[in-house]
Amino acid sequence: MNDLIPIPCVMMRGGTSKGPFFLATDLPADPVERDRLLLSVMGSGHPLQIDGIGGGNPVTSKVAIIGPGTVPGADVDYLFAQVRVDQNLVDTSPNCGNMLAAVAPFAIEAGLVVPTGERTRVRIHNVNTSKMIEAVLNTPNGKVCYLGEARIDGVPGNAAPISLSFLDAAGARTGKLMPTGRPVDRIDGIDVTCIDCAMPMIILAAADMGVTGTETVAALNGNAEMLARLEALRRKAGAAMGMGDVSGLVIPKPVLFSAPHHGGNFAVRYFMPHECHPSLATTGAVGIATAAITPGTVLARQFGTPALPAIIGIEHPGGQLSVDIEERDGQIVAGIIRTARRLFEGHVLAKPAASQCAA
Repeated sequence: MNDLIPIPCVMMRGGTSKGPFFLATDLPADPVERDRLLLSVMGSGHPLQIDGIGGGNPVTSKVAIIGPGTVPGADVDYLFAQVRVDQNLVDTSPNCGNMLAAVAPFAIEAGLVVPTGERTRVRIHNVNTSKMIEAVLNTPNGKVCYLGEARIDGVPGNAAPISLSFLDAAGARTGKLMPTGRPVDRIDGIDVTCIDCAMPMIILAAADMGVTGTETVAALNGNAEMLARLEALRRKAGAAMGMGDVSGLVIPKPVLFSAPHHGGNFAVRYFMPHECHPSLATTGAVGIATAAITPGTVLARQFGTPALPAIIGIEHPGGQLSVDIEERDGQIVAGIIRTARRLFEGHVLAKPAASQCAA
């Protein structure tokens, strides 16, 4: 196997996503060479990623790259890479809050963070957005604990809770909570909210796309006409948000909302952006909840603006996700409970740049 390149790797589930975790020092420093290697590892360019460890779905074709903190107050750096399934593209423009859930346990077990007692707080600098997130996890006897009674919709069984607090998440990509300067914009005759909080998104009523918002993921993914309209709207919104041509990016993410049916504040269908998420992205939940408490947005107009502190229940195809929103020192802080699991560890074998074995 000396014609393949062994790279230390840990496969982890974070929230409702999973993918390989790497130490930054184990990957090429050059972004072009790093991305080429990640495409080889994941098997991109094939719908099943059959020649790699990707799962053939955007939520299982994600990579986390972890290193020591490089900004004041940060324990670790976390660079997220969305590796496209169908194309040989790596997008490092967004953050991923589900994979984020596994960063703290990985960092502790990799020796980057020393546990501080029964519970350990890890301050994570997301390199993609230059934002800080606090993770608090159980570390009894100085070791990461994955077993517990916490449950999150979209993941079977129970696990130990990991508390994530997004600190000052506004303007993650554009520098502004409302990149267009308005809580509502009218694009293609449809009222939308363009928001950038943890994740740049456009939020609109499902009815404006000719759907109810209660459809299954498979039904929405099979609605080619609706997906084409949504993509056209997304591209125009991206330009209006100052992001230029977003046709090759996975942001902004489109979000369709509708009335709740199971006790939440409202229901959503979150797109990644060309497929409906089987549940809901953590970063998406933070941005959606922030839109819900911001006066004048499409969500606030439809469902009202709750007073802080508030718990925003967001129904999604896999169940419901609750976001705790509070104001702390003049900043909005969003808290979410996630879980994680270490799945396997060892080496992943990447193809070298040359396609032939040495003679």
